[in-house]
Amino acid sequence: MTGKPKDRPTTGNTGDGTPAPEPERPGLDPLRRSMLSKTWVGLGGFAVVLLLITDFVLQNTNSVKVSFLFWDWHVPLAVALMVAVAGGILVTSLAGTVRILQLRRRVRRDRKTR
Repeated sequence: MTGKPKDRPTTGNTGDGTPAPEPERPGLDPLRRSMLSKTWVGLGGFAVVLLLITDFVLQNTNSVKVSFLFWDWHVPLAVALMVAVAGGILVTSLAGTVRILQLRRRVRRDRKTR
């Protein structure tokens, strides 16, 4: 018996009989990001955006007249702007969805012809 631990062989000469540190495995970062850390970052970002939106709404409470076709409304400026932004997001999302579906159909058609 040499006095070295049996459960862990030495991989190098450390001089005092203790096992040498294991070489790092590539691709395994001990401080890698986890799902929980990503969730916390996302939650923090969401909180900042929510605070900015709340500040925007509180600063833009003046009532404005909104006319669309033959309807007229009096709504707070912040509400009118947020509805306009939501409408823009909806139109953009629909256009993007249609384009993605077109590309998927083209890829399927190209795979069948090969």
